[in-house]
Amino acid sequence: MVNTPHVPERTCIGCRGKAPRAQLLRLALTDSGELTVDARALMPGRGAWIHPDPACVDLAERRRAFGRALRLRGSPDVAPVRDWVGLHGADYSRTHRPRPGTADR
Repeated sequence: MVNTPHVPERTCIGCRGKAPRAQLLRLALTDSGELTVDARALMPGRGAWIHPDPACVDLAERRRAFGRALRLRGSPDVAPVRDWVGLHGADYSRTHRPRPGTADR
């Protein structure tokens, strides 16, 4: 029996797919209540996870998942997330891959 390390999984608020935490992007609210990308996943408070993919951002916005996941009334401004994914999404996806042997979990 091989001991494999535990890999934390999160659910994307866009496509609702499960993925290792390292493949998803954490979103959080700033102190002023604005939605922001928490790329290091260190900000305090409630967060939401999403694939760094414009299609998942569109789905989450269409489903009004941002407000629901962050327990807000209404929907926050998604522009900062959309901008970040447009600039860094492909690089983030390429550099944040699962470790060998953990992709099938």
